[in-house]
Amino acid sequence: MRWPYAFLLSLAFAALAVLVAAGACTGLDQWAVERQMPGGVFTTNEASLVAAILPLYHTHWHDAWSVAVNVVTVPASFVPALLLVAWRSRPLAAVLVAATAAETLCKHVLTRPALHHGAIHVVGFDDSFPSGHTVRTVILVGAFAHPLTALWGTASIVLLELAGWHTPTDLAGGVLLGLLALLLGGGARRLRARRLARGRA
Repeated sequence: MRWPYAFLLSLAFAALAVLVAAGACTGLDQWAVERQMPGGVFTTNEASLVAAILPLYHTHWHDAWSVAVNVVTVPASFVPALLLVAWRSRPLAAVLVAATAAETLCKHVLTRPALHHGAIHVVGFDDSFPSGHTVRTVILVGAFAHPLTALWGTASIVLLELAGWHTPTDLAGGVLLGLLALLLGGGARRLRARRLARGRA
């Protein structure tokens, strides 16, 4: 495993998490809420953990943005992502589970300063860092390593912001955590391959 890269990614993710919690990135995220989320439908309700795990659970289909993000991001929901990644690599599937657990833990311990859409406090963004859909999207792109998968991943991450699901810092945190998971998964895969080779020798 490339430990220096893993260390740098971990450091970058931790630094971004601290900046988000301290409010250093609030201006960027607030600007995105106001200017970069044409499909956002903001309420005072918190996002559901079940909605992130199960595809199309409690989703809205009221406009083209909703339809696009619901359809495109289905593979990045936890259950489909786990099945797809496990099909490619069991060690990477285990890392996906660990990355999702880390993402969920972050959302429980990290709260960012309030973001608003007009007079509405968008409660769902209080604890939306990092984006779990983005974490799993990055892992899926790495697992399949195909130009079409990369195109899907890019579209998926862009739609998560345009549809108002996540802020730019949520997405950046998800990318960093996803890349870290890929590095760890690659290391676990190589370790397993070495053990199998020794067993055959």
